[in-house]
Amino acid sequence: MRGSVTAPGRAVGRTHGRGAVRAVASVALLLPLLGAAPSDSDTSADRLQSAFSSAATRYHVPESVLLGVSYLQSRWDAHDGAPSVTGGYGPMHLTDARTALARATPHHSEGSEDPRGDSARPPLAPQGRLPEPSRLPARLRTLPRAAELTGLSPRQLRTDPAANVAGGAALLAAAQNELGRPLSDDPADWYGAVARFSGADDTATAAAYANDVYDVLRTGHKRLTDTGQRIALAARPDLAPDTGQLRRAGLRDADAAGTECPPTVSCEWIPAPYEQFGDGDYGNHDLADRPASQSIEYIVVHDTEGAWEGVLKMVQDPAYVSWQYSLRSTDGHIAQHVKAKDVAWHAGNWYVNAKSIGLEHEGFLAQPDAWYTEAMYRSSARLVTYLAEKYDIPLDRQHILGHDTVPGPTASTVRGMHTDPGPYWDWRHYFELLGRPLVPTAGPDGGLVTIRPDYATNRPGYTGCVTAGRPCPAHGSSAVRLYSGPGESYPLIKDIGLGSTPSTGVNDLSSRVSTGQQYAVAGRDGDWTAIWYLGQKAWFRNPQKNPTAVDAKGLVVTPKEGLTSVPVYGRAYPEAAAYPADVPVQAVSPLPYTVPAGQRYAVGDKRPGEYYYAVTFDEDAHRVVVGEDEYYQIQFGHRVAFVRAADMRVVPSGS
Repeated sequence: MRGSVTAPGRAVGRTHGRGAVRAVASVALLLPLLGAAPSDSDTSADRLQSAFSSAATRYHVPESVLLGVSYLQSRWDAHDGAPSVTGGYGPMHLTDARTALARATPHHSEGSEDPRGDSARPPLAPQGRLPEPSRLPARLRTLPRAAELTGLSPRQLRTDPAANVAGGAALLAAAQNELGRPLSDDPADWYGAVARFSGADDTATAAAYANDVYDVLRTGHKRLTDTGQRIALAARPDLAPDTGQLRRAGLRDADAAGTECPPTVSCEWIPAPYEQFGDGDYGNHDLADRPASQSIEYIVVHDTEGAWEGVLKMVQDPAYVSWQYSLRSTDGHIAQHVKAKDVAWHAGNWYVNAKSIGLEHEGFLAQPDAWYTEAMYRSSARLVTYLAEKYDIPLDRQHILGHDTVPGPTASTVRGMHTDPGPYWDWRHYFELLGRPLVPTAGPDGGLVTIRPDYATNRPGYTGCVTAGRPCPAHGSSAVRLYSGPGESYPLIKDIGLGSTPSTGVNDLSSRVSTGQQYAVAGRDGDWTAIWYLGQKAWFRNPQKNPTAVDAKGLVVTPKEGLTSVPVYGRAYPEAAAYPADVPVQAVSPLPYTVPAGQRYAVGDKRPGEYYYAVTFDEDAHRVVVGEDEYYQIQFGHRVAFVRAADMRVVPSGS
């Protein structure tokens, strides 16, 4: 989505009995956790690990369980005390309802396209506000409960990582007591409590969450956190939890009937409507027969720009737009709305809509500190892996698109295209979860580079997150800024299609590349590397000791001999002769860019021009037009684009 929803075109030693956790713990007993001077063995880089150990001992929770839950919530990061998308704080992601309410309003706006993706229409009103705190689900108000259990103030739980860990330990112990289970030192005995910790109200979501935690426990992890803390969790590959505990947790059974999800995630069917609503208009998607009628080539990653409850209301509005799946931040729960065979209206480009599946992730582009949980990243990656295998979609950035990399279908739509999920989505981590880590595939002479900065330390400055022109909070980013020469004193690269002066605005994509994208190398100068980008030579800082990109090789296209330049398109068009008599011929409309002679661009695919004609409610009138004229998809600028195969020659990138 976008400013408004996108329109389409360690063990504890012994076992303790029930009731070992008091309703209120003595604050004095917790002082060793809260900022006390470290001993020689408790250095500043190990303080958080010690906090996990102390909290585990205090509340009789296996340290490994505490670490596993925290990893799934936050990857042990503190996020400088800032709340997540759903108001969750600290390493344990303790949620505070009031904060969630305060952060549920979008702070940025973007253009709006027609639901079907090719023409302008007025934007719809922003939605997605949460209900009053007293009516919020339990998953959004765990921090007040932790305050009751520990005697610590909400402020301590929000701002002190050690206090936050203690709060999480108290919640786990309380859940174990409520299930009538002993406070065992065996991690296998804590499955039910871990499932309850998720805050989910249904067994499928709670089980998926607990399974992820125990997957973390079996594989183990080691990591340097965002505050420089060294955290390690030893692997327990043979750990087998008692999953039967979940039957006594008192949770409802969710109905997964009709969903198209892997068994490793929780999924429910909340359908988007397909219905008429007057004046020949209908919504909010088109019936189709994919992949039999046309192949599914893309998965498009969006953020919702709204909170869960409001987003579900939007997708059930026949006069609004649609997407196939929504993913919840707190626990990674998935709701499916449109069958994969049908065409949802989500990408703002009808060609991409017709050949894609849209995923909306609960979050906000312009709130960098409103971080996404590991649970949602993992759930999303499992869903994408499943869909990619089912529909033979390559796991790369020319097929796993951000909404911000979908091109405008025509010149007039370029300025209005959306920019989510934005520079704060962690593409490097996402592709690790997809099982396709971004690694070098060539030496310096490979001819291509894959953008791959270190997310945490890569902090380009942005403006406009809250107020136009005002700096956004410093934050890790997947994006890298481009200049017209080898140094930051040179002007930023300009996007002629936008027709505006390039800026550092959080929604300004004119001079930006994103993690995972590949570009042909156009030159090197010391710590700077040049790439071909939007018909220009664009430079980014790429020091050898801390590279922003890694070397790669592959195929590139360049204009054929004798051509001074070739046009660039936002979709692959069938030629006029391919259209049947009852389908209007689509005018071929180039974008305001060209590929000049001598320049090279990384190739994603070669495919024939294609058009899905579906402008009526009656499915019988729908047609798929496939031409003989072929196109290459290329990584042209920040967005992908298309060029006619007849205009280009394909060569190895290192030649």
